[in-house]
Amino acid sequence: MGLRELSFTGNPMSPQMLLVFALLGAAVILFASERVRLDLTALLLLLALLLSGVLTPTEALAGFADPVVLTIAGLFVVGGGLTQTGVAHALGQWLSRITRGGEAGLIVLVMLSVAVLSAFMSTAGATAIFIPIVVSLGWSTKVSPSKLLLPLAVGSLIGGMLTLIGTPPNLVVSGQLAAAGLPAFRFFDYTPVGLVMLVVGVGFMVLVGRHWLPDRSRHSFALADERAAEAPTLQELAAAYALPGHLFRVQLRPTSALVGQTLAELNLRARYHVTVLELRPWQAGRNRPGAAQPVEPGTVLNPYDILNVHGLAEPVALMTQREGLDLLPNRDADGRPMSQELGMVELLLTPRSRLVGRTLQESRFRDKYGVTVLGIMRLGRPVVGDLATARLRFGDTLLVHGPWEKIGLLREETRDFVMVGQPRELLEHHGTPKQAALALLIMVGMLILITLEILPAVTAVLLAAIAMILTRCLTMEDAYAAMNWASVVLLAGTLPLATALQKTGGVQLIAGQLTASLGQLGPHALLAGFFVLTSLLSQFISNTATTVLLAPIALQAALSLGLAPQPFLMAVAIAASTSFSTPMASLSNTLVLGPGGYRFSDFLKIGTTLQTLMLVATLIVVPLLFPF
Repeated sequence: MGLRELSFTGNPMSPQMLLVFALLGAAVILFASERVRLDLTALLLLLALLLSGVLTPTEALAGFADPVVLTIAGLFVVGGGLTQTGVAHALGQWLSRITRGGEAGLIVLVMLSVAVLSAFMSTAGATAIFIPIVVSLGWSTKVSPSKLLLPLAVGSLIGGMLTLIGTPPNLVVSGQLAAAGLPAFRFFDYTPVGLVMLVVGVGFMVLVGRHWLPDRSRHSFALADERAAEAPTLQELAAAYALPGHLFRVQLRPTSALVGQTLAELNLRARYHVTVLELRPWQAGRNRPGAAQPVEPGTVLNPYDILNVHGLAEPVALMTQREGLDLLPNRDADGRPMSQELGMVELLLTPRSRLVGRTLQESRFRDKYGVTVLGIMRLGRPVVGDLATARLRFGDTLLVHGPWEKIGLLREETRDFVMVGQPRELLEHHGTPKQAALALLIMVGMLILITLEILPAVTAVLLAAIAMILTRCLTMEDAYAAMNWASVVLLAGTLPLATALQKTGGVQLIAGQLTASLGQLGPHALLAGFFVLTSLLSQFISNTATTVLLAPIALQAALSLGLAPQPFLMAVAIAASTSFSTPMASLSNTLVLGPGGYRFSDFLKIGTTLQTLMLVATLIVVPLLFPF
């Protein structure tokens, strides 16, 4: 969009403009209440703009082809490659090895490390990777995890301020400049401002914030052995959930009534409250069982098959007696109660999880994710009874079992649960060193192409995403699983609202009001106004949606006063990443809420103070780097 298209051409109180403002208000309310999914709200908004005739189909659907949307989609794939090959986790392991300081030193190290990672991948992804590592660090160094997890969330959000691709708002404001025919922000244009904010954030947390952080005991789940910083083994995870007494191995006799039937036909869970976890087919030629295989409803049982099952001792004994089975020793030949071909992992339910209040049976958990829940930990104790009918609560951790490939895909889930207790075997299941080196090389190559402006950012990111797949750093299925489709649809669906505001004159009207009220007080007052408005809205609705709405207004307000728009758009981008003050302001905050045992007041006290400090820093630094 050229500058000439930004000039005001319509009636400021036209019916179409009033309709757009009404839709904007409704969208903000829905975003804040979350009674409707954010991505669905964006699609409803897009449809309303279409049906009302405010936008043409081409204008309404342009967001799905916008370079910003395609860039963000590609970055999800690149981030998935870094996770799948173990590059991201290697950073965390390195952090574990070099940690030697006390509480203050740990906070500095955690915040700097997660900031570096979130500068190149999603802030939520960086936070999720570091949560189990930070908890292990805390317990191994005798520092309460609640002293470290909120700084972790803050560090990840500030890290997003460091580069063009650190967070979607950075791409949005850069795209706004490009659409107006102005030079867009380059890859490292954000870095000086972001580094100042990082210094402010780390300094505040070390000098003041850590004294305000609660010192709470271990909260609701076990992530690692308190005596060691290493990840637990499968056996240790099983022991934590009191599983050894509920795992059994049975073998089918040739005359067994189960032979030739599928697991769906047998319905052993309903008949005996016994769950088949995995199967070892008998290799007659070698006179020994083969490798463990995952089971599904259509799995057919054959003579001499060995089944690993989960259930109480009495029902298992009854099943073996009635169905013609032999009960085998409870361990494999190598001494393990479970095979390593299939694995286990812990999942923590998030505050907004759709599983909370429902049972595993109602949510069809096994059918949806391809894994079986073996245990539920609540307030540090295993839940007893029939797990399928137990009502799940926020803070519960689920011990799940299934194929490593399915477990790997669970890493990408962020709304309903987050993977926290990763066994040592899962970490070993990452890609080969060659794949890790390739993934790292691809990421570095992408950064070089963007930094030196050899290729446009969207081209470089899509090239890197395809390279991740072609080099087998992740499969096509993994790439689709790594994609946060809700974020992509949210951004693509809200971008047309900015077009509607511009087309009907709404941007000019709002910019005129801000110009008339704050512009007369000078550019610093207007800059502060945009920072406060963006920061406030970002506490309740998506920071991406907030940026999409306010970036064109900031641009128009600056142009109408004859000022350079760059400082105002930079302030909007920085403010959008200061989502510190509420647990629901960002996914990073939500992820640490349960593990840290935090309350709403913990976020509010630290977040509002830090936002105020960053407002002051923005008013000083941004005009120096980007003059009015």
